[in-house]
Amino acid sequence: MSSLIYTFLWLLASWKWGDWKNWEKYYSTILFFIMGDFIYLYLLSDFYPMWKYTPQQFDSSIGFTNTHISLLIMYIKYPATVLIYLAKFPQQNRVKQFFYFMGWVLFYSINEVVDIQLKFLKHFNGWNIWWSVLFNFVMFLVLLIHYKKPPVAWLISFCFILILWNFFEVPATVFR
Repeated sequence: MSSLIYTFLWLLASWKWGDWKNWEKYYSTILFFIMGDFIYLYLLSDFYPMWKYTPQQFDSSIGFTNTHISLLIMYIKYPATVLIYLAKFPQQNRVKQFFYFMGWVLFYSINEVVDIQLKFLKHFNGWNIWWSVLFNFVMFLVLLIHYKKPPVAWLISFCFILILWNFFEVPATVFR
């Protein structure tokens, strides 16, 4: 599926369900989300990728690369996700919170399976869909924590990155 179609769908979802009236409340979490992926893109995408986007048909014909698609995702999908996920997060009922949280993990994971099937995304260096499911679980938990207690989210993220870095034996040569 064209990244432009994905972009349009996320813009539409953001317009329909996102809390644009209170966007300032979510701004730092949006930046936190974008920064995490930007660091991955800068350090690993070219030299030791875990995943890469493969431009298909129209994307390829207009010269889109993995970087272009990643930037579209960072600047459209991630803000839309935060504006919907955090704004609609249930406040009281723990059971509803759990299912809402797991729904987002499942949604992102299914989205990735579809992308893999359509050859829009490819995994590398031992990464697979199960790592993505775990990553989505941690990611949505950390986004929620960041919204409430940013320093705690930074600490958790740093620890999780170190664990993944060591598990996947990322070479120091990625630092250029």
